[in-house]
Formats: sequence, structure tokens, C-alpha cells
Amino acid sequence: MAATIRDVAKLANVSVATVSRYVNGTHKVRGETAERVKVAIEELGFRPNAVGRSLSTAVTKSIGMVIPSISNPVFSDAVSGVSAATREAGYSLTLTTSQYSPDGEVEAISTLLENRVDGVILTVSDPETSMALELLEKSGVPFTMIYNQPSDGCVTMTVDNVAAGREVAGEMIRLGHERLGMISGKFASSDRAVARKNGFVEGARAAGLAPPVISEVDFEAQDISAVLEPMFLNLNTAPTALFCSNDILAISVIGGLRRLEIAVPKQVSVIGFDGISVGRHMYPTLATVVQPSKEMGIAAANSLFERLAEGQDQQSKILPYQFTIGESAGPAAKHDPTDLQKQSKSQSKRSPT
Repeated sequence: MAATIRDVAKLANVSVATVSRYVNGTHKVRGETAERVKVAIEELGFRPNAVGRSLSTAVTKSIGMVIPSISNPVFSDAVSGVSAATREAGYSLTLTTSQYSPDGEVEAISTLLENRVDGVILTVSDPETSMALELLEKSGVPFTMIYNQPSDGCVTMTVDNVAAGREVAGEMIRLGHERLGMISGKFASSDRAVARKNGFVEGARAAGLAPPVISEVDFEAQDISAVLEPMFLNLNTAPTALFCSNDILAISVIGGLRRLEIAVPKQVSVIGFDGISVGRHMYPTLATVVQPSKEMGIAAANSLFERLAEGQDQQSKILPYQFTIGESAGPAAKHDPTDLQKQSKSQSKRSPT
């Protein structure tokens, strides 16, 4: 079995991205690190044929797709759209995940290129610094991004995340909220989360409010009590409305608030982002920004197929989002000093003796 870029990285005790940089020459790898990579390549007999696209012009009628995770249904919706479009065009689809890791993105792209895919649809952490995109550009394999923010020279299918974040802040303010907060996945792992945060902060600033309280968590965190408990020690100073960078986090936040015996939306409103179907079936129903994920997937695939057929650069598309007010968002609560006493007693009951 032929050695892969992952095998080289493991033997040289470096990241996949470092091996990619060495092989492609996109960034200098110096000294002892370069020597370890070189020795590992020679020892394993690694042949980076995936990078040299010019080595083969064979058409495989296959498309690769890289998404951050399969645990978030929003990506499943996009995959559904891409899959439908690829079948209609007579292509097969190979799906892989990066786990929100830049190294994972490079590894995924390397594997797809080794399999000689004709094109790639992908979501990366940050297009401005992505080694995966550099690898694709050097290989000459056409690609289209999905969800990522518009970036010079890269075609993407997305929504206006800044405007959406601003609209969330505006809706909270309309409901009478003055103390806003945000729970987000790691900003280093998502340019979308950064854009949503920027719009949200702008909206609060434009209304003359204090900057929102912002906390970052792992994108796939299930229990975020460690973030919520210090934030809500005092309901009289805590945020009365929370914006979550995706619906999965919003659902986790609602669960965490319930464990703290904080009612949603009576005491704290929660608004998510994505519009996954489970949000419509929970109680309270989730207020959220709905992305047209399936349509984005179809648009990304069709754009890529046009590029493959015509060889012409395609244009990015900003698709419309829809703000949906669910039961998890309501008027701002009016707290009084007895709330703090009640909450203090409740937290004492939960604390281990």
C-alpha cells in the first residue's frame, strides 16, 4: 500500500501541513524539520503524485467534498444538495471531514487528490491562511467553497453572515434586551463565526449598548456549563439574551441554562444560527437564522461543474437567509434582588457537599 502524507507526517513527527509545505514549496521548511521530512519521504517511498496534477489528465468523473463535521446537521443539508447535483451530472461524490482542523483540511485534500478527483467542494477554517487551498491551487484542481466568507480569487456559496449577526442584535434590542452575550465556536476554526460575531457587535454598538459578553467553546461541545455558570452567577448583571454561532451550540446552551434552573425565554432568550430541523421540534422552538444549506450545496456543485465543462472562472454567490423567531426568544426579563437570592439557594442545592 502506497505511503500517504499522513504516514510521512507521523514518521517525521510533524504536522500534515508541514509535510505539505515541504512538498509544495509554498512556504519554507528549514533546518532539522526539513531534514526529518526528507528522510521520512525517502524511507517510506512517498510519491506526492496528488500535488502534481499535471502528471495525469485522466477524468475520473468524481468530486470530493470536505466539511468540518458530520455531527452538525447543517453540513448534512449541504451534502444532500451536493449529492443531488453530482448524481444529476453523472459524477460520484467522496465525502470526508476535517474536524474543524487546518491540518485535517490538508490531510483530507491530500487524500482526495491522491484519488484523482476532478474537483473539490470544501469548507475551511480561514480562506486567508488555508494551506488546503494552497494545495488545491498548486495542484490545478478546480474547487468551490461553501459557507466560507468571500475571499480574493476563491469562489464561495454562502450567506451574508455579518448582516445576519447585525440583524440578530437588532431583534434582541427590539425585544427590549440591553445586556447581550454570545456563545461561539472557536473563532480560529471558523471565519463564519467571526463574521457573525462582527455583525452582532456592530449591531449592539449602533444601538449604544455595551459590548456583548463573548465566550468561545469547542464547536462540538455537549456540556458548556463551565462557560454558563460564571456568566450567570448574577441574573441582575448577566446577559438577558444570548446569540449562539450555530444551532447545535444554541441547543446545548438551552440545556445548560435549564440545568442552572434559568428559564428560556422567560429569564434569558437564546437565538441560534443555521436553521437545522431539530430546532423546530424542540421546546421551546429555536429562534434562529436559517441558511439555505441544501440550495448552497446545489449552487456550489453546479458552479464547479460549469468550471469543469467550460474552464471559466465562476462567481461567488451570496444566498438569502431568513430570520425565524421561535419560542426561545422573548421580551427582556425584569429581574429583582430576590432573583439573586433564589438562584443562590438553587446553586447551593446543586453544589457537592
